Amino acid sequence: MSTATKLRATLADRLTEDGTLADPRWSSAARAVPRELFTGSYFLPVPGSVPTHYRPVREGEPGWLEGVYSDETLITQLDGRTRPDDVTEGTVPGNPSSSSTLPSLVLRMWHQLGAEAGHRVLEIGTGTGYSTALGAHRLGDADLTSIEYDTVVGRAAAASLEAAGFAPRLIIGDGLRGDPDGGPYDRLIATCSVRYIPLPWLHQVKPGGRILVTLSGWSYANALALLEVTGPGEATGRFLPGCTSFMIARPHDRPPRPALALLPGEERPSRIDPAKLQSWTGGWVAQLAAPSAERLGAGAEQILWDVSTGSQARTAPNPHGGWTVVQRGPVRLWDRVERAVQQWQDAGEPHQDQFGITVSATGQRVWLGAEDGPGWDLPV
Repeated sequence: MSTATKLRATLADRLTEDGTLADPRWSSAARAVPRELFTGSYFLPVPGSVPTHYRPVREGEPGWLEGVYSDETLITQLDGRTRPDDVTEGTVPGNPSSSSTLPSLVLRMWHQLGAEAGHRVLEIGTGTGYSTALGAHRLGDADLTSIEYDTVVGRAAAASLEAAGFAPRLIIGDGLRGDPDGGPYDRLIATCSVRYIPLPWLHQVKPGGRILVTLSGWSYANALALLEVTGPGEATGRFLPGCTSFMIARPHDRPPRPALALLPGEERPSRIDPAKLQSWTGGWVAQLAAPSAERLGAGAEQILWDVSTGSQARTAPNPHGGWTVVQRGPVRLWDRVERAVQQWQDAGEPHQDQFGITVSATGQRVWLGAEDGPGWDLPV
């Protein structure tokens, strides 16, 4: 038995023991698909570096294969262009733009999607192709279509899938437009996050079909939602337990902005602890309330900057107790965030699995508790 086969079996055993691989058919896929064919060289973050720098780990060097079979996300591209083999020495800064997601998350999402043999599945975001290969092993090549936005990434994934013996239908294009020539689909799974559910998906997945996607935004808070399509352009669903995050789809990412300049504004006491925005769900609730804002800072010192209007809000501890907020611009960002966080606190600060989403012809709304509960419109 080769070293790679042993490491693959060890990883599958560990994921079986912790409950990730509850279905033996997905366990078989995890044991069969060689992740090393899909990752090649990869980047690891340099601990403590600010801004974050990345060290390339090249294919075949000591520790490379052990890293491939760790349950970790492996960065394979920075800034939409830099790949590990492009770095000849040292480390480089950058923003991750493509990766091989940690195997436990990929397999958990395939479980959550509920795809069975005979279902036609559309995957948004081929990436390295590892998730695609798992799906093809379980469902068969003929019933799986995968779309990749980045041409270079997509071509590399196609070569890796061929080397691994898989031949699903692959498309290079904007996954947010879906696959108008290939529907209808029974299932859609996205390995990128979006600000709202793209309307083409809601017409390409048949009524009764499912969409599994992570919702994110310009503050980069994330929540995984499982929706059932109830009719053309309509769906309803719930958010799932756990903490799932993905890189945001490039067409949904925030536009370029100038360097931040903190300007004077109106000052008042804050009615909430700004540190609540540091929690997984608290930050997401704040993002729902101010979807065009980027969030910076940490702890009691939060900064919100509205990308579209230039509005700002910043908080700081008050030396006499409590916190102070300064706001300026046409959008009172902290007012909106306060109201949303207070509604969440009044409900007992539940995790995202107590939230749901309804999509209709009139818009897309995330709600807390029940459809008639507190809610926020997504920026469609």
